[in-house]
Amino acid sequence: MVIVSTNISKPKTIVWNGKEEQTGIFKKPVNGIFLGNEDVVGDAVVDRKYHGGKDKACYLFTADIYDAWKKKFPEADWSLGMFGENLTVAGLDERKIYIGDQYEIGKTLVEVSEPREPCYKLGVRFGTQQVLKPFINQPHCGVYVRVLRNGEVRKGDKMVLLKRVQSEFSMARIYWLRYHSNKLNIVELEQAIQLKPLAKSAKHGLSKRLAILTS
Repeated sequence: MVIVSTNISKPKTIVWNGKEEQTGIFKKPVNGIFLGNEDVVGDAVVDRKYHGGKDKACYLFTADIYDAWKKKFPEADWSLGMFGENLTVAGLDERKIYIGDQYEIGKTLVEVSEPREPCYKLGVRFGTQQVLKPFINQPHCGVYVRVLRNGEVRKGDKMVLLKRVQSEFSMARIYWLRYHSNKLNIVELEQAIQLKPLAKSAKHGLSKRLAILTS
């Protein structure tokens, strides 16, 4: 896997439901980024209830599906960083990346923590809320990571797996369980919630799904 773009944003004011608010989803390529403990230095993190923090210090997304999504949404204002990612990565496949994986990227060391749960701001970035359903119905959710060793990442840096702690729950599987699991998956949901390296917010999402299935 190779970094093809490093992206950050300044806060941007949008209007949602008649009210002005700010977002950091309009990311654009820059010449390298520095990964801190709780965010990317210089990147806008507007709502820290849902973004930033140790479990969401940096967001990675695959470059491999850009062309296909450009065909689906040709009217969108396309650029790298389109999905709100700090790192656009060629070869990233959430079906082959597992919760707790540790990767060296440039001068950093990161740990895979949780999938993205898309919200209306992705729709704002694409210019249509119609993007949310197809985004949820495919495995490429992107990858949130914890930063275990701070450092710089630049275009061309490789993403190298150094440690794998389990090989049962991939990022894509956790994402699927969050939105598509049924009563046949109750035991699997319970097991996923017990994953030590899985972020608390992801466990909360899975617990909500489990509660619906067992009610």
